[in-house]
Amino acid sequence: MTDDKPEKTSSAADHERWLGRGVALRAFFYIFGTHLFAGFVWLLFYLGQHAQK
Repeated sequence: MTDDKPEKTSSAADHERWLGRGVALRAFFYIFGTHLFAGFVWLLFYLGQHAQK
């Protein structure tokens, strides 16, 4: 008996799954960042409208 363990080879499916996760993570951060920026701009307009003039 030998203890030959098969080496894990990176298949194309694993690579595609890794790329898919990267795209999903990047999209999440872009969407989150856009909403954060939009909320900041909305806050500036709100505070400007209610400022003492």
